[in-house]
Amino acid sequence: MAGRIWSVDSMRLLAMAFIVSIHTDPFRGLGVYGNTLNFVIDSTARFAVPFFFVTSGYFFALKVGSRDPTTYFIKRATTITSLYIFGLLLAFPVFLTGTAVRAGDTNEAILHSSLLKIGEFISPVGLLYYGNSVSEILWFLPALLFSLGFICLAILSNSTKYLLPVSAGLHVIGLLGTSYTMVVDIPFPTRDALFFGFFYTSLGYWIASSDWQPDSEHSSFYLGATILFSILHIGERYVLGYVLTGETLAQGVYTASYTISTVFLTISLFLLLLSRPHLGRSTSVPSWGKYAVGIYVVHPAVLYVLERTDGPLRQIDIEATNTILWHLLLTPTTFFGALFVYLAAHKAGLIEIDGDHLPRLDRIRKQWPY
Repeated sequence: MAGRIWSVDSMRLLAMAFIVSIHTDPFRGLGVYGNTLNFVIDSTARFAVPFFFVTSGYFFALKVGSRDPTTYFIKRATTITSLYIFGLLLAFPVFLTGTAVRAGDTNEAILHSSLLKIGEFISPVGLLYYGNSVSEILWFLPALLFSLGFICLAILSNSTKYLLPVSAGLHVIGLLGTSYTMVVDIPFPTRDALFFGFFYTSLGYWIASSDWQPDSEHSSFYLGATILFSILHIGERYVLGYVLTGETLAQGVYTASYTISTVFLTISLFLLLLSRPHLGRSTSVPSWGKYAVGIYVVHPAVLYVLERTDGPLRQIDIEATNTILWHLLLTPTTFFGALFVYLAAHKAGLIEIDGDHLPRLDRIRKQWPY
């Protein structure tokens, strides 16, 4: 199964749509029914980020099996870094402008708020490791970079057999620091490479490097397991968010990131896709999968702009954000708006979709010779 896996390519685009929906919060705040729908959507969508980690680890294992791991890691690191910088270059001016607009009418207030925001943006730990200093959404890219780095070090030190148990132990700490805080108080952030991304990336690496591969005869079993764990995933989050706390959906939506069931849901889904590698081949969906990461890095800026249209609309007595129409349109508008910006950046020569995402003058001149 070293060739192209069409089902995984197809799932990339769907998974990215789910990630966008997590950030757009469809139907939240529209009464108990709106909150219930949002809770189900959010809970269902939580497989998406782990899926991308698992996929990255899986294909990393396939690639390094026939080449120098250091050379390939450097290549992957260069791509991930250029994507991250591209996302930052888009989000930084948009978020900074929003801060300045909200600061007030005086130049002094605008300058003070802007300087504070810039200070947050350039926080070394937040910028280089956690990936949340400019936009919380972009944390995946530094986490993936470090996770692949950990795996590369394990390969070079001939200790890959320890990857899964070590990363699993660290992930338990990560879960305690996010969804199971009632058990123990973890005094540091755990949504990062070490406590989150490392485990799922190692899981993908382990699946690829093992001799066992899912076959089509068991695809029905994997499908059933995926459905079962999807239901358990929603149920576990409901227990954590409402049964244990005594709160109700009328009061708000529980949005803790990931739980124990997320692990099993992600594994069963990925095995299902591997057991049916040609799923989606007859459609155009797999070819669009390569745009998923571009939508990811662009959509924070697009979403920020769309959400800020609420202010001007309120000035003319339009409460758009409290309408069903707004909630129906925000997710697809953000998704396709991000895709449009990404393709436009490629068309303008600012980036190469299949290559470097750092704007380069020579590439722009080639695209716009006049």
